[in-house]
Amino acid sequence: MSKAIYSVVAAAGIAAASGAAWWFQNKPSKPPAEPTAAASPASNGASGPARPPAVEVARVEAVKLTDDAQAVGSLRSRQGVVLKPEVSGRVTRLNFRDGERVRKGQVLVQLDDQLAAAQVQQAQAELSIARANHKRNQELVAQNFIAQRAVDESAANLQVAEAKLALAQATSARMRIVAPFDGIAGIRSVNVGDYLKDGAEIVNIEDIDAIFVDFRLPERYQTKVQRGQRAVVEVDALPGRKFSAVLQAIDPAVDANGRSVAIRSCIDNRQLQLRPGMFARVTAVFGERDSAHVVPEEAIVPQAGRQFVYRLIDGPDQDTKTAQRVEVKVGVRRPGRVEITDGLRAGDLVITAGQQRVQKDGMPVRVMEIGRAAGGAAGPARAAASAASAPAALSASAAGGAASAKSTMAAALKGPDPCAAALTSGEQRQGGSAPART
Repeated sequence: MSKAIYSVVAAAGIAAASGAAWWFQNKPSKPPAEPTAAASPASNGASGPARPPAVEVARVEAVKLTDDAQAVGSLRSRQGVVLKPEVSGRVTRLNFRDGERVRKGQVLVQLDDQLAAAQVQQAQAELSIARANHKRNQELVAQNFIAQRAVDESAANLQVAEAKLALAQATSARMRIVAPFDGIAGIRSVNVGDYLKDGAEIVNIEDIDAIFVDFRLPERYQTKVQRGQRAVVEVDALPGRKFSAVLQAIDPAVDANGRSVAIRSCIDNRQLQLRPGMFARVTAVFGERDSAHVVPEEAIVPQAGRQFVYRLIDGPDQDTKTAQRVEVKVGVRRPGRVEITDGLRAGDLVITAGQQRVQKDGMPVRVMEIGRAAGGAAGPARAAASAASAPAALSASAAGGAASAKSTMAAALKGPDPCAAALTSGEQRQGGSAPART
């Protein structure tokens, strides 16, 4: 009896579950809801005017900007030679000390000149005899005692004797090795009693009252660099010191290997702080502008080889501006900022982010709150201001270094600037060897 009841209950349950499943699968769907009044603003937005796009802006700043270029170079003495004898001989006297200052024409090394002196005396005696014979022959030919041929022969003998004397004197002079210019002697490599062959190195002489700075700049600067411009030089051996240099020579040829131009500048070194061979860091200054117009680098929109910016002018209301595309000419570039030489004025507003949203010229835009867009008051507005003012700091650093170096030397030194005559004739030779002459 109980089994029959259980069977009936199970069959009823199965039938109820099957009916419920069929109803869920075949129940009618709800008709689409009618648009309500709450949804009408969205539909109105599709058909009404679009909201102007939001952009970030910055102002054109007028700052002091330095047009310069950095390079590395080496220091060289204004004049430098290695003294070498032109004739062989034994050293009999040294008239200088290592590292001391020498003067032009000062006898530094004396070689044994006994043989040369004897040759001079012999040549002088032969010259005296030749003069006497020629004078006697002139008197005899006037009296018709001898022929004119004898007089011509005596005149030729006189010329030969004079030439022998000049040769002997020149040989004797080469036994004295003199300083070719004012400078400082190096460390000698000879001693008294050494026998020197012609061409042997004795000592180097360096004129370092003025120091040359040789460096190279890329060929794109060859139209900017000119003689007389200033440069700021720093050396690793004297950290924190800046020296003012004057550009004095520009190589007319461009190096085909590195596509660079060789430049030589000069530093007044009468304080003798710099030495030839030092490594130098050079900042060549081409010009300075007190009111250069600078914008953030992000404001520049290049198109087809031309440069544009979007400038904002007043719009229909306080919160809306009108974007105008303006072609500009760029000048000096610095990390994060660009100089505008034409097309903008100080104080103009330019778009720095969101230019892609400006679909046409004259389109209205919304200026974002700069502080909110950057996450606070120290956002793009302050970043743009600091970027624009950075050239001024850079300019002040370079110009201040040159001014301080120049004022320091001017206060400590008097007299003509040795760089002023650095390129005069006879002072342009650098390095090599110079034979000593009397």
